[in-house]
Amino acid sequence: MPNLVYSVLVIDPDVGVSEDFSRALLGLPVAVLRAGDWAEGMSFYREFLPQTVLLDSKLDDEEVPLHELFAGDSELEVVLMTGRWTHTGALAAVARGASDLLTKPLEPSKVRELVSGLIAQAETRRRTQELDNELLQAYQFQGIVGRSPRILEVFSRVRRVAPFFQTALITGPTGTGKELIARALHYLSPRSGKKFVVCNCSALTETLLESQLFGHVKGAFTGATHDRAGLFEHSNGGTLFLDEIGELSLPAQAKLLRILQSQELQRVGSPVNTTVDVHVIAATNRNVRELASEGKFREDLFYRLSMIEIELPPLADRKEDLPLLQRHFLQHFSTKYGKRLYGISRRAQILLTRHAWPGNVRELENVIGNACMMAEGKIIRDIDLPEAIRVQTTRPDNSGGFMTLEEVQSRHLEYVLKLVNGNKARAAEVLGVSRATIYGMLARRLRQVVQRNELSA
Repeated sequence: MPNLVYSVLVIDPDVGVSEDFSRALLGLPVAVLRAGDWAEGMSFYREFLPQTVLLDSKLDDEEVPLHELFAGDSELEVVLMTGRWTHTGALAAVARGASDLLTKPLEPSKVRELVSGLIAQAETRRRTQELDNELLQAYQFQGIVGRSPRILEVFSRVRRVAPFFQTALITGPTGTGKELIARALHYLSPRSGKKFVVCNCSALTETLLESQLFGHVKGAFTGATHDRAGLFEHSNGGTLFLDEIGELSLPAQAKLLRILQSQELQRVGSPVNTTVDVHVIAATNRNVRELASEGKFREDLFYRLSMIEIELPPLADRKEDLPLLQRHFLQHFSTKYGKRLYGISRRAQILLTRHAWPGNVRELENVIGNACMMAEGKIIRDIDLPEAIRVQTTRPDNSGGFMTLEEVQSRHLEYVLKLVNGNKARAAEVLGVSRATIYGMLARRLRQVVQRNELSA
């Protein structure tokens, strides 16, 4: 198939339909594919992923929403064709998600007008994606993405202190990107050409941790068969990042404080001092101030580390960054997995926005990575998301007792309308119903309110 701007798949047993369609589109940047039956049509769809499908109504399963017939691709435009549309049939087709309806024999002017409009919409989406990519580049800071006021303040603080810091403390919940901020501090400092060494303090026992950090001499403990330099010596001249600093034992904290004060260390089992020149960045998801007040963390070490303190907000407090982060991870995993993914469907975006993100940015990264693996089309759809994201139920207030099914539906509609800022077309798409259904539900609700007011009058 030629590499054109727009592709259309015609699924109809009548060869003449696709020929009429092709003639009507002469001169437009469109590739037309023809399938004579449903099986062949699905084969073409999976291989070429067209933007629009023209489907003969005789091949349509009238019990299933149209986008679900095509692997749940909610971005696909499905146009139904038949010899004669009744009013009831047309309403039912639109309610099930038909983008438009055509009557056979096809009128060239209507076909051309329809496809020209769809091409214009596709071009608008393409330009929007380009603008999103430009925005993503504009709001990247040392590989970290964000534009919310709180994260921009973090970026500003890192820029200001990076040229001068010797010690720094980064705090924030797990998964907020503390190591990325530590790397930004290092790469913006005069030591950017030197080593950046990472140590996870919670991953090692106390004995191994001291040996790992400070080194040891032969015979210092069972298994010490030779002298070994620690991470402080290994990172000499550069930066050492101590993750989960709150897990350090008090004896290890005392040794760390001595190094920060004198830039000298002693290997485990050695009386000899070794001079080092290391900048130290510590990070923790615990409240070190509280630990210090409880005697579980040395106050003098806390004050030494926290001369520069950078606090990272949870993702729930920077929801403005969700669209940028989603696109960032989509680009990353699309490249990693060699897939042609260019976006996330509106339904999937609604679900991602609704999620609380207790695991913060790391959880979002894992969710988008998983969805990129699962995606079969050109976009991530709601069905590609993990079950924990998809299965999110609203819990209406039922303090007044049990509610009828209609009341539950009404309250859920109200909740969805709030999520989409009152956009009824978007709400219809999210709920998988027609706009007519949305207006009908709102009209019934209004009548109920009026009736209640009349009874109480």
